[in-house]
Amino acid sequence: MSGVRLARHYAQGMAQRDWGRVQFISSESGVQIPAEMVHYGTTKTAQLAVSRGLAESLAGTGVTVNAILPGPTRSEGVGDFFGKIAAEQGVPLEQVERDFIATHRPSSLIKRLATVEEVANLVVYLASEQASATTGAAVRVDGGVV
Repeated sequence: MSGVRLARHYAQGMAQRDWGRVQFISSESGVQIPAEMVHYGTTKTAQLAVSRGLAESLAGTGVTVNAILPGPTRSEGVGDFFGKIAAEQGVPLEQVERDFIATHRPSSLIKRLATVEEVANLVVYLASEQASATTGAAVRVDGGVV
């Protein structure tokens, strides 16, 4: 995994400065693996293990390492995919999104897709000095899916 080596390389440089942030964008699928996407869930679970292991190896250095677990998010790719389904079925995009949540993520507490801005807000917080005590964590921004 070149990503692991890259993270370790940069994290060691951060540790020499006594400050730094490493963030892995994982997914709620790493905790609750969807039957239709076992391959995806497996890679996201691996990110959780790597992020926790890297955080432990950097304990006491001032470098925090966290995994962010977005749930279903209205990203550009998801919007395009759902838009294609909506066009094929002749229904509004909003209905496709609602049907997806009801069928595939019924445990969602917000009952909608998250926005990319909502996910980015968590990323920004974890990159800030205010998150200095949050490390080795899998932080969810999943709308309560898990």
